Amino acid sequence: MEVSAAGFGCMGMSHAYGAPVPEEEGIKGLREAVEIGYTFFDTAEIYGTPDDPFMNERLVGKALAPVRDQVKIATKFGIRFDTSSGTVPYPLVMDSTPERIRESVEGSLKRLNTDHIDLYYQHRIDPATEPEVVAGVMADLMKEGKILHWGISQVDEDYLRRAHAVCPVTAVENRYSMMARNYESLFPTLEELGVGLVAFSPLANGLLSGKYGKGMQFDKSTDYRSAMPQFSDEAMDKNQALLDLVHEVARRHNATDAQVSLAWMMDRAFKPGIVPIPGTRKPQRMRENAAASDVSLSLDEIAAIDAALDQIPMSDVFGQKNQRLPQGLPCRGPRLPLCRSILHSCHFPR
Repeated sequence: MEVSAAGFGCMGMSHAYGAPVPEEEGIKGLREAVEIGYTFFDTAEIYGTPDDPFMNERLVGKALAPVRDQVKIATKFGIRFDTSSGTVPYPLVMDSTPERIRESVEGSLKRLNTDHIDLYYQHRIDPATEPEVVAGVMADLMKEGKILHWGISQVDEDYLRRAHAVCPVTAVENRYSMMARNYESLFPTLEELGVGLVAFSPLANGLLSGKYGKGMQFDKSTDYRSAMPQFSDEAMDKNQALLDLVHEVARRHNATDAQVSLAWMMDRAFKPGIVPIPGTRKPQRMRENAAASDVSLSLDEIAAIDAALDQIPMSDVFGQKNQRLPQGLPCRGPRLPLCRSILHSCHFPR
């Protein structure tokens, strides 16, 4: 499965980062992303509003229909939001029963206006359904041609190994950024099994772009950042040393903070590879994130950044309590070549 060095996270067009964009604006933005060079687009059946949870899949389907043969589409099954809780972000309800998977894949195929899904993720692990059962359904869907590859999001080693033994997993999609590194402990297993990593929230929900400061206000009814711990004024103070580190590396490379944050994971000596999927509504940011593949961090630089991250104070980040790692993951081997397999990921065309 070959994709661009960075994928495009479509969620923010319709969900979690404010009111959904008008459909025409969203279609225009996604098509511009294709023109820039993105070939990998990530969505899910629940990326929408409580009244219309399927909004994002329909948007992606309409936007990419004219270029369907040029792109890879990933979507997800297995969770729904508990909108009755009265809290934002909404609690998740997991359901990966075979019946629910079948219902989900048929709905996604229709909304995405396609006869196959390139990469189909289990969005979250369902503790009531064994991994072998889920993997068996994935194998059947592959035989039927409805999906080409499958993956798992937020997975641990035991679940991954059990699922992979039944139907080989192409990619794991986990939260990964300079502020969320707990899943580095899974890297050796991914390398052993030949499973790529798709990194969601690679900019810590935007914080590592360096575009946010104290006093930021977010709409509590539509924007999950209003409740994310890294955006509080207290957290901004605590994270200043981290932001200064990123900015200094960016200055040395004549790059932006976001580009350094993405290059830090894209340039690691990790095989099959890491593909971040930042999302944005702004064409300027699309181009900026795409150009991260042109920022070259040496293995020594990455090791130095890792060592600093192990020591720098930082706040909790949405989805992970801040924890100190005993040691940053070592970078091994030579710098990866221009095209690398992950998802075999390639730099954007110049």
